Amino acid sequence: MRTSVIAAAAGTLALTLGLTACGADSGSGSGGSGDTLTVGATPTPAGEVLTYIQENLAKKAGLDLRITEFTDYVSPNTALQEGSLDANLYQHTPYLEDFNKSKKTDLAPVTEVYLPPMGVYAKKLKDVSGLRSGDTVGVPNDTTNEGRALQLLASQGVIGLKKGVGGTATPEDITSNPKKLTVKALDPAQLPRSLDDLDAAVINNNYALDAKLSPKDDSILLESPKDNPYNNVLAVKKGDENDPRIKKLAELLTSAEVKQFIKDKYKGSVLPVETS
Repeated sequence: MRTSVIAAAAGTLALTLGLTACGADSGSGSGGSGDTLTVGATPTPAGEVLTYIQENLAKKAGLDLRITEFTDYVSPNTALQEGSLDANLYQHTPYLEDFNKSKKTDLAPVTEVYLPPMGVYAKKLKDVSGLRSGDTVGVPNDTTNEGRALQLLASQGVIGLKKGVGGTATPEDITSNPKKLTVKALDPAQLPRSLDDLDAAVINNNYALDAKLSPKDDSILLESPKDNPYNNVLAVKKGDENDPRIKKLAELLTSAEVKQFIKDKYKGSVLPVETS
């Protein structure tokens, strides 16, 4: 069963009610209670990858998989910490670590699954070199993805950043801005809808796909997969890493069948993690 929760600003009470209304209390919760494994995900690509497993691989593997979808980046971790979910799939490790630090949660990555490369999109430009003096560029407003977006812009010399700031860069770390660009931080989900009002925007992969943008074909700049630290991970509450259901799902997520599904469906816009 696949349920959907619109949770961008719903709050904990609404999230709890929404999950209860969908029957998520059946076999779910932290610590491996019950047989059903309830996994939170953003709709694309995580929800689609999990649905493929649910419909094609889970039964044969003896896994009763339930998927609950979220439209924001905070609620899936809140629900995991509070026990409404057994696991989630949607975030990279730097985001998870920052979330643990800022929200005092206790979540842990289990395995890397795929890379959703971040891209720069624009309605009227074909390359970032086409940005003009005074243009406005939108970036995600959460700590790790804002830094990631700024690093992507810096990789092409659009801006310069302080040495060593890495993925924690903020607009205050910009040391050179030859085109005097305005960097505007917005909610990540809002960025695709704001393209008409921006000259360009750095958009997370899942929100680009939700907006029917092809990261491979529509972006004017796309992250390289080489040495990329932003692979999305299956995450659990710390201590649940050895839950047999979690191990089973981790095996399926990194299986040859799922890697081929990702390659076939996303055609280079999402890249399965290749292990040596």
